[in-house]
Amino acid sequence: MGHACSCIAWKRLRTIALLSGNSLISETNKLVFHGLDREGDIEVRQRNAPHWFQVGAAIFVTFRTIDSLPREVILRMQAELEHWLTIKKFPIELAASTVHRKAPNHQQLLETLKAQDRKEFRRMADRLFHMSLDECHGECLLKSPELAKVVANAILHDNDDKFDLECFVMMPNHVHAIVQFRKGYDLSIVGQSWMRYSARLMHRALVQQGAFWQPEPFDHIVRSPEQFLYLQKYIAENPTKANLSRNEYVYWARE
Repeated sequence: MGHACSCIAWKRLRTIALLSGNSLISETNKLVFHGLDREGDIEVRQRNAPHWFQVGAAIFVTFRTIDSLPREVILRMQAELEHWLTIKKFPIELAASTVHRKAPNHQQLLETLKAQDRKEFRRMADRLFHMSLDECHGECLLKSPELAKVVANAILHDNDDKFDLECFVMMPNHVHAIVQFRKGYDLSIVGQSWMRYSARLMHRALVQQGAFWQPEPFDHIVRSPEQFLYLQKYIAENPTKANLSRNEYVYWARE
């Protein structure tokens, strides 16, 4: 497919697909999504958390409303992580650093864990994060079809131009998407076009001011075809697992 072996590339799987080497090839769609090329250039930006970006690599993105994780929920997540760290006799400060995403020595704390323990800890933290979002805390304004349409239109506005969307789901208080940016564009689109623009429209519709979205989205470069399929399935099944009715969410997938 014209890529080095270290670069994982695959086509969307929407119907029956052929598995060939490290590629998933759809019989009905020619758009190719790529995984992280570990030998290619990787841009890492640091805010409260590190954000990895690589041109032409698929990214799983989550952004959420400002009230989606109240303080008591964050403290509950922290307590569960602290319990695990205490049992394992690892630095307990890692729990607060993870849920508040502010400790300057976060990476150093993580590196005190062995690779397998780091993987287990991150998996647990991610599970708590997503489970807590699915509990539908806050006003959950995106349950409203009219407001959800505003955000959906903002996300789709530059699709097939500045980026290629695989799919997204709009839950009552958060959004998940798989997206691949084209050359010249990057994750700033999520903050500027998707979040900032949709927030401005939401303020008009609601006749209110103040932050609508939590400022820093979560993003993860997809590593493998298997992870791509897992995230596809996660997005598609998220409303069912959160016990939402059909009119309480918006799901979009590339045809």
